[in-house]
Formats: sequence, structure tokens, C-alpha cells
Amino acid sequence: MKSSSFAPLYGTVFARPWLVWGSAVLIATLNVFLFAFDRPWTASDGLRNWGDWALTGVGLVRRPDLLPPWLYSGSLLNIGVIVGGTIAALLSREFAVRVPARAELAKGAAGGILMGVGAVLAFGCNIGGFFSATSALSLSGLGMMLGLGAGAFLGLRYLIWEVAHRPHWSRGGGRIYLQAAGAASARQPWAGALVVGLVAVVLFLYARAGYGPQGVFLLFGAAFGVVFQRSRFCLVRAFREPFMTGDAEHTRAAALALVLSTLGFAILKYTDLKDKSEWVFPAAGIGSLAGGLAFGVGMTLAGGCGAGSLWRAGEGQVKLWVAVACFALGASLARLVAAQTGLLQKLGAAIFLPASLGWGGAIVLIVAIAVAWAMLSTWNEETHTLSVV
Repeated sequence: MKSSSFAPLYGTVFARPWLVWGSAVLIATLNVFLFAFDRPWTASDGLRNWGDWALTGVGLVRRPDLLPPWLYSGSLLNIGVIVGGTIAALLSREFAVRVPARAELAKGAAGGILMGVGAVLAFGCNIGGFFSATSALSLSGLGMMLGLGAGAFLGLRYLIWEVAHRPHWSRGGGRIYLQAAGAASARQPWAGALVVGLVAVVLFLYARAGYGPQGVFLLFGAAFGVVFQRSRFCLVRAFREPFMTGDAEHTRAAALALVLSTLGFAILKYTDLKDKSEWVFPAAGIGSLAGGLAFGVGMTLAGGCGAGSLWRAGEGQVKLWVAVACFALGASLARLVAAQTGLLQKLGAAIFLPASLGWGGAIVLIVAIAVAWAMLSTWNEETHTLSVV
């Protein structure tokens, strides 16, 4: 797989984990370029597209305007994240199909449903509703941030209770298949190269059929998946670890990514390259807070957020396969109920921060919140004042 001259570079990229802070910079940069190309990143609308497609197929939903998953931008981003996670896992010999205990699968299902419901209430998952919405200078993103923190805390408290009072629920019964060992270890990089080749063929076919932009979305998603898998960067850990172990590495990285993404989005909007109302959701209020709370509990139970569930599914985590499927169905059904009951119009206001604070005030506010988040988590890393484990 590797010639002697290629081996050092290959080892640098795939034999060792990437620096978390460096990966945070890459994630923020990719998100800015994706927004400049068309739209910011979110996982929830693509997953809801999958749920809508499945429910339409069985006759429970009628959506004549529904795009198939292989043509919808959000769906292709998600497919790309899964494929990118698979490619990175294979090339680094870390791919394995991991089947956990039944109770863990149940938590994956429950977490996925909660994430789906939370994403509908907040008009986005932790990526679209928090990270991208805050970057777009939407007040709803900051509201979801508060809800995610509270939800992560409550979810962790439940897991601590479970370990103390129901340890048998998640103990034993796990199985691992296709783990790299012996000859299988040598085959995984070849399999990864094969998947890369297949992606290249798909991109060619999209371009040939006149769907070049769809191929670009797939490529962006794959880039996100590779970066996440190699760095293990995860927003679940950014919200959960300060309460759990006190580790603040991922929190600092998330704060850095948020600042960089916000600056990039602000430039695009200030120069009128993008419309100022884009990604400013009418959820500043109960929607973002309640949605963030439900999503925070769900991602803690599932062990993966909107992005983390996808790339971990790509590297063979069966619990996250279940979480992704339940996220898709939960978001589709919750959106249907919210639309039919009129709830979508009662979740909050669409508040573009520069309209109230000015451009400088809005950017300073978000940067100050990100810095405070990083500093608070660093202080807690040293004192463990907020840690519950």
C-alpha cells in the first residue's frame, strides 16, 4: 500500500491522531467555504430528508416536492460524512463493526429520537442550530448553546445513575467484527483506497449527469468526515467532558472553531455575498432552549451528536447506526406534528444580532461568549468544580 518514500507522509496522516485544535480550524474553514458555495453545514435537514423519504415510501407521508436523498444537498453532506469517516477509519486501520449490548442500542435509539425532536424545535442540530446559526449571527444559536449545556449535564447525571443503580443494563454482550488484525490489518488501507476510487467515480457521474453541485456537497461532507474521524473532535465531548472528566481540550477547540466560523460568516454577510437573513432561525426563545435541552440529553445518551453520530457510524459503530436511523425518523415525525399543530410558528423570533447590536457588537458578543466558555472550562479542568464524576 505504501512505498518507502510515501510511508512517512502516510504515517503522519493516518497512523497518529490529528491535533484537535488544528482540526477545529479545518472544520471552521470548511464551514465558511461551504456557506460561500451555497449553505452552511447542518446534519438535521439531511437526516429529516431520509426520514421523509422512508415514511413517504411506506405511505405515511405525502411529499410530492420531496427530493430523493441522492439529490438533496443536506443528505449528500451526511452521506459524505459517513463515507469520509469510513475512508479515514480504513486507511488508519481503525474500522470495525462494533455491536454493543442491547441496552446501549436502546440508548442509541432513545438518544436519536430526542436529537430528532430537539433539532425540529431549534430548527437545527448542534451543528446547524448551534454552530452554524451562531456563526450566522443568529440569537437562536446562543439559545441552543445554553440548552445543549443543560441537556448534556442532565444526560450525564442519568448515565451516572444508571452505572450506580442499573449497571447490568449496559454490561457485557458486545461483539466486534472485522477489526484490523493480522492480514485484515493490511487489507483495510486497500479497502479505503477502493472507497476513495468509488467516490471519485460517483463525482464523475454526477458531473456527467449535470449534477456538479451535488458532487461538491458530497465532497465537502467527505472532508468533514475525514477530519472528524482522524481528530476525534466532537461537540458532544465539548459540552459533556467538563462535567464528566473535566477535560477541556474539545471545549477550547469548539470555542476556537466557533470564533473562526463566525468571523468568516460575518465577512460573507457584511459584504453582501450572502443574504443577512440566511440561517437566522425563528427559534430565539423556547424553541432553541427546549430544542437544545432535548438534543443535549439525546446526544449524551447516544454518544454522538449530529456530526459525531454520522462519522462514528461510518467507522462501524452499530449504536450510532441506530441513533442515526432514529434521528431521521424522529425528526421527520416531529416536523410533521409541529407543522400540523402550528407549533413551528410559536417557537421564537428570528433575531439577527447585528440588527440590534451592530456588526461590531454582535461579533464581540459571540467572541466574548466563546472565550468565556473556553476559560470557564479551563478553570474547571484545573479545579473540577463543575465536574460530577
